Amino acid sequence: MQLNLVRGLAAAESVLTRIDPLDLTSLPEAALQRTRDAFGPDATPESAVLQMLRDVRAEGDAAVRRYAKLLDGADFGPDRDTLQVPAAELDAAWDSTPDDLKAALQLAAQRITRFHQATLPRDWVDLGDGLGELIRPLQRVGLYAPGGTAAYPSTVLMTAIPARVAGVSEVILVTPRIGSSPLNPTVLAAARIAGVDAVYQVGGVPAIAALAYGTESIPKVDKICGPGNVFVAYAKRMVQGQVDIDGVFGPTETIVLADDTANPVFCAADLIAQAEHDPLATAILVTDSPNLVKAVESELDVQIANNPRQSTIRESLERQGQVVLVDDFADAIAVANRLAPEHLCVMTADPWAWAGKVRNAGGLFLGEFSPEVMGDYIAGPSHVMPTGGTARFSSALSVHHFLRTMPVVGLSPQHFQNLGQAAVRIAQAEGLPGHAQAVQARLDHIAASQPTR
Repeated sequence: MQLNLVRGLAAAESVLTRIDPLDLTSLPEAALQRTRDAFGPDATPESAVLQMLRDVRAEGDAAVRRYAKLLDGADFGPDRDTLQVPAAELDAAWDSTPDDLKAALQLAAQRITRFHQATLPRDWVDLGDGLGELIRPLQRVGLYAPGGTAAYPSTVLMTAIPARVAGVSEVILVTPRIGSSPLNPTVLAAARIAGVDAVYQVGGVPAIAALAYGTESIPKVDKICGPGNVFVAYAKRMVQGQVDIDGVFGPTETIVLADDTANPVFCAADLIAQAEHDPLATAILVTDSPNLVKAVESELDVQIANNPRQSTIRESLERQGQVVLVDDFADAIAVANRLAPEHLCVMTADPWAWAGKVRNAGGLFLGEFSPEVMGDYIAGPSHVMPTGGTARFSSALSVHHFLRTMPVVGLSPQHFQNLGQAAVRIAQAEGLPGHAQAVQARLDHIAASQPTR
């Protein structure tokens, strides 16, 4: 398979076509018609999201149930008086999970836990300088796990475990019930392993609204985390400020940086693993080796032919797949830093030698045996990473996202006296005499209390 070829550093910035995760104007006609059918002939996706947010805020569970039925055909059954998944269903899901899958999930959970424990910040106080910082976890967070044709137990682990390690008091999960079908048992098993406190069987915009505003069944949270479709992303952005969010995520993307020592089989496999997500996923090879380009393209044909998702892979690679051929590997690093990809995989003779030169990437994967797929499931860091170039200023989900910092000021009289006159002068420059007086009164008190000689 021949990928689109771009030559040189100057042209590289055009290779990654970023899709706005909040763009509701370019939805397929089927989605637009479904919106009109559900909300009226003049409805737009934006107006539908806003209506659902308003209705859930005003009506609580009644609106959540109505929209879950309308959008997902959810059938909660007459014996269910809340939206919470019954304990019996959680137990049945756990019991039905094969032992080898339980073991794999538990191993992943152990590695995720160890990684995030190692990154925990600590309180600090400098009594001599009268300063410090206290670290406090959020009280309650809500996690979103998509449903329907896809199931992501790994995302449950990658979001719930950092929250637990951070010390969050209550972690809840929302995931949609489609029709009368049971929830995905592996997602529920992952929730048990990760220590989720409660699971609620609702998805989409109603779930985001319920987490943001609270209902009779679903408690209001401090932060919402997890991926979703464009409607979910738009809803998360709309409630930001009412609650915190982890980010708004677009289509997934990977850049493979490789020199002439890289194994073309591995390079092709990593590009395919990215492309099989969906037609909007982006997989890019950046190299200074024309021979590697030819070998990877040949290998793509071999591997795609045996993949049951080959139609999705081909569409993704034809639309978004690229090869950037540069003059030297320093230029390859420069391409990556400019594009700031979600995932950056470095496959060179000495990948660690280049690690210090990487400035912008959601996650960095060094060497042929550290593929991004290992990061998806079991390496340790969260696979929730910034997309769309936002790795220039955002970081992968971590314990830090579930913590608040409180600076502490505890000045002694001597410190106050040493600093006070400067504070008075700045307050005067800002035209705030009350501020200046609050300091000056204390300075005067200290001066009056000092013994005279």
